[in-house]
Amino acid sequence: MNTVTAPAPPVDLSRRPAPKPKNIAPAVVLLGLLAAGIWSVDAVGINVQAIASSLDNAVAFIQRMFPLDFPPVAETVGMVLETLAIVFLATFLSVVLSVPLSLAAARATATGRFSQGAARTLIVLARAIPDLVLAIVFLRLFGLGATAGILAMGFHSVGMVAKLYADAIEELDDGPRESVEAAGGHRRQQIAAAIPQVLLPQMVATALHRFDINLRTSVLLGYVGVGGIGLAIADALRTLDYQRGMALALLVLGLCIAIELLSGAIRAAIMRRSGGAVSGGTWSDRLFASGVTGADRAAGADATVRLTPPWTAARAQRFLAGALILVLLAASLWRVDISPEALWQGLLSLPETLGLFLPPSAGGTWGSLMEQLLLTVQIALASTLIGAVLAVPIGILAANNVVANQAVRTFFRVLIVVVRGIPELILAIIFVVISGLGGVAGTLALAVGAVGLLSKLVADSLEETDTEVQDAMRTAGASEAQVFFAATIRQAAPAFIAHTMYLLDSNIRAATLLGVVGAGGIGFLLLNASRVNQFDVVTLILILMVVVVLAVEVLSMWLRRAVR
Repeated sequence: MNTVTAPAPPVDLSRRPAPKPKNIAPAVVLLGLLAAGIWSVDAVGINVQAIASSLDNAVAFIQRMFPLDFPPVAETVGMVLETLAIVFLATFLSVVLSVPLSLAAARATATGRFSQGAARTLIVLARAIPDLVLAIVFLRLFGLGATAGILAMGFHSVGMVAKLYADAIEELDDGPRESVEAAGGHRRQQIAAAIPQVLLPQMVATALHRFDINLRTSVLLGYVGVGGIGLAIADALRTLDYQRGMALALLVLGLCIAIELLSGAIRAAIMRRSGGAVSGGTWSDRLFASGVTGADRAAGADATVRLTPPWTAARAQRFLAGALILVLLAASLWRVDISPEALWQGLLSLPETLGLFLPPSAGGTWGSLMEQLLLTVQIALASTLIGAVLAVPIGILAANNVVANQAVRTFFRVLIVVVRGIPELILAIIFVVISGLGGVAGTLALAVGAVGLLSKLVADSLEETDTEVQDAMRTAGASEAQVFFAATIRQAAPAFIAHTMYLLDSNIRAATLLGVVGAGGIGFLLLNASRVNQFDVVTLILILMVVVVLAVEVLSMWLRRAVR
């Protein structure tokens, strides 16, 4: 008996599956952030009329800039060397502090849950407290000069450096450490044998990246009394000497671009050499294969690992690099002339100094603090929105797998490098002169600065997409536009969202700091409170800033997980 099967009901291809509840919440939050950004643009006062009315000021500013007045060569070289010495010592200090802190924070090397939690808390606090606030505290302790800047940038850099080191340790295969432990090695031997040889290239690359960031930060700290080029720029602009101030700013731009290109080349060479030193096998195989040669294996010789590695070319390069770092350390200490006696006296006065900052108080300006805090958030939201609108198309045009014309890609890559080289403080100073004091200057400065950061991240995200999916669509007859919107953009969209939230997080911190030059926000009140010795108000402003920064960071972490 034949069974007749009823025909299946037709499928309605026009119907899309209902959105899942877990996808609705991130979409609502993103739409809310977009609406908040649009509202902030209007609230800050960014509009065509405001920009048009500033054109005359821009022309007048350019006329007052020229001719540029560069300092004498000897003075210029002295300022550059002092700035580089401050930045090198701050970065070196951050690495020295970050190595033990990252070992305590990583699961594989932590001694217990309590120590791991304490280390992670210290890392978060170091990142949340702005280096400007740390500089104010250290200036009170040790007086004007390089010491305060070195300590401020060094301690603040721990928040980034230690976090990246700890994350890198957790991503490693724990087999080598367990092997040393099984052989009877204690904890220090496990760490010394199984981790540094693999992590060293990444540690150096992270330190170079932080050096690049600290160079830009040193310009900002000049406004509170730290030495170097930043202090010279602050002195020139306070007296409206735009010819000298902009000449020094141009010098900073060239220095930042040169350091970024140099550190980028060194990082690429280090990572390339570490990745291609030994071919085949896992990193743990390469680590423990260094003492046995192929001839030993062929002859069946006893594979005894040498306790002292041979003097190969790679080892000689590492030795010379270490010697160079020690030479630079000694030269930097000599250049900034840190006084051990002043350090000791400052440490002795630490309890008294901390007492000036406690308890926190509004100083009768609570309403003004809340108003400027809201303005800081508005500047961050508005600059993130405008910056994203500017940066996304530039990043797309700089991606190798999107734009076939090499000249176009090269132009936009160079543009990104140049914009990245300009410290936001310099942009803020220019826009303050052009558009006046307030949130407009801060918003425009951060929006332009976003091009350097977000464009590069967008281009890198596009280049990291799966090209096989794109090639399959081309084989099926899809046009380049269809491939871009249906495959490339869809793969990179989660990364775009994560990068934009990172930009918002960075802009909130930067908007606070740019207030010191009158670019709007709570940073202006922070600087004024420190100048009139209202350190209890400084503490309250710091608490408010940390709360906002942590709230945005929690929201960013949730969104990144939700859209992954």
